[in-house]
Amino acid sequence: MAKSSSSSIWPWLGLALIICIADQFTKTLILGYYKLGDSTQVLSFFNVVRVHNTGAAFSFLAGAGGWQRWLFTGIGVVATIFIVWMLRSHPGQKLFAFALACILGGAVGNVVDRLMHGYVVDFLDFHWGGWHFPAFNIADSGITIGAVCLILDEILRVRRAR
Repeated sequence: MAKSSSSSIWPWLGLALIICIADQFTKTLILGYYKLGDSTQVLSFFNVVRVHNTGAAFSFLAGAGGWQRWLFTGIGVVATIFIVWMLRSHPGQKLFAFALACILGGAVGNVVDRLMHGYVVDFLDFHWGGWHFPAFNIADSGITIGAVCLILDEILRVRRAR
C-alpha cells in the first residue's frame, strides 16, 4: 500500500508511548508494593506477583551470568530503530503500523527495565491446575499483541494479492 500524504507516524508513536507509560507505571506499583517473590491471588486462575527476569521470553538465558542484559538491551535498541524506520515508511498501513507500535511500546518498556534495574519486572501470573504460565507484564502483552497483528496483517496481505 502506498504511503498517503495524510498518514503520519505520530499517532503510532503516541500509541507506543501509551503502552510504554502503562508498562512502567504498573511496574513502579509492583516495585513499590511487592517484595521479590510476593504474590496476591486475584482470581482462582490469576495472581499478581513480583518476579525479576534477567533473561528474555520465558526466562531464556536468565542464568547466563549478566552479559545477556546488554545483549537483550542491544537487541531492543536495534529493534526500536528498525521499527521507527518501518513506521516512517508505512504509517498508512493501519494494521501493520498498529502492530509495530505495540511491539515498539513493549520493547522500549522492557529496555527501560534492563537499563534501570538489570532485569525486567514481571507481575501477571496466570495458572490452571498447578500449572503456571511464565509471569509477564504490559510490555510483553504489547509485544505479543503486535506479533499476532503482524501475522494477521500478512495473512490478509497474501489473501488480497490473490
